[in-house]
Amino acid sequence: MTTQDRPGPAGSERGTTITDGTDRTDLPEDTVRDHDAWPAPLATAPLDATVEVPGSKSLTNRYLVLAALADSPGRLRSPLRSRDTLLMADALRALGTRVEDVPGSAGDWAVTPAPLHGPAEVECGLAGTVMRFLPALAALADGPVRFDGDAGARVRPMGPVLTALRSLGAGVEEHGTPGFLPFTVTPGAEVRGGEVEVDASGSSQFVSGLLLAAPRFADGLTIRHVGASLPSLPHIEMTVAVLRAAGVEVDDSEPAVWRVAPDPVAGRDVRVEPDLSNAAPFLCAALVAGGTVRVPGWPARTTQPGGLLPGILERMGASTRLDGDVLAVTGTGHVRGVDLDLHAAGELAPTLAAVATLADSPTRLRGIAHLRGHETDRLAALTAEITRLGGQAQETADGIVITPRPMHGATVRTYADHRMATAGALIGLAVPGVLVQDVATTAKTIPDFVGLWRGMLG
Repeated sequence: MTTQDRPGPAGSERGTTITDGTDRTDLPEDTVRDHDAWPAPLATAPLDATVEVPGSKSLTNRYLVLAALADSPGRLRSPLRSRDTLLMADALRALGTRVEDVPGSAGDWAVTPAPLHGPAEVECGLAGTVMRFLPALAALADGPVRFDGDAGARVRPMGPVLTALRSLGAGVEEHGTPGFLPFTVTPGAEVRGGEVEVDASGSSQFVSGLLLAAPRFADGLTIRHVGASLPSLPHIEMTVAVLRAAGVEVDDSEPAVWRVAPDPVAGRDVRVEPDLSNAAPFLCAALVAGGTVRVPGWPARTTQPGGLLPGILERMGASTRLDGDVLAVTGTGHVRGVDLDLHAAGELAPTLAAVATLADSPTRLRGIAHLRGHETDRLAALTAEITRLGGQAQETADGIVITPRPMHGATVRTYADHRMATAGALIGLAVPGVLVQDVATTAKTIPDFVGLWRGMLG
């Protein structure tokens, strides 16, 4: 069984809901807390490790979508194979695309596009890229496409995408709470593109999903963001970059407006960069435990938000060096508290919050209110779990403030969120007795996190 906790206030002991619908509020705390928990290993010596980080989830799923829309076959080399990307591949297969293993390769995929068809069913799991990228593709299919996912996915907002598709002429039937999974998208004769407004304050994925499908609309698409803020802008820049690399004309000269021409999408042979955000726990381990951790394949230039990590870690007390394509981070075990605006790289927040619990002064992480709508409410989850370990954390309107205090062992609840699991492992390097509930949730983006973590520790 897997748990789908939604965190309550800091330090609260809310019950755990099991995916079979059983309410576990009546069970003793120890029964819920320690079931299948993984003992996070302590670091007993400075680190000296090289970690091969799997490919970028964000790039893998963007490349898969564009390959499905292309005018010729393509190939993805070294893609990430994790739950999120396997869900994306299966969803595209359900829509008519052939996604096949390349014999003799290191996990490459060959993608052969075909007309998008329905009726079809898309299983989103807990993958935001699947649930938010593919509804726009469904509007281009020849029949209805039904979307559903895990219990945790059913509380992640989808309203801005559905509103945009309705305004473009697609039919949207919601089968539960309006603005959330499950729903069905039915293409209409009038779905030709044009201009659409979308409030992407809750997630940049709302814009990226429309951008990826835009070149296949007969009239192209102009997307205007109308919300108060626009988080994770590097992810939108990543989407624009992969579109342009595939031969699509994108005009983003006006702030918060993207104009995409109705261009063919070229089938390409591409290599996927390592996932720089997934490198974060390993690189931060050098800061926490001391020593050096190296990650090969680090790009000299990237649109991944994780590319900001070296500068952040230097502010927190590490030294960094890029030797060719190998990034080395060296720490002494001493961590400095910082004030960081992470609106462009919110996915780093759980990892940096974990490091901040071990710092010499308070840390404030700002610009990340949108994390309340991720796999779980990450701000509430971080506050609850840091408090559970004896630390001090307080939510703010747009982030979290962490004040270091002596911590003790306890079980970190992960709320089916991979980044909560890796945050628990990071704290466990320095705090004895930390257990991580459902560490297997890391398979969402790091298929063998436990093996890599143990290998890093030697």
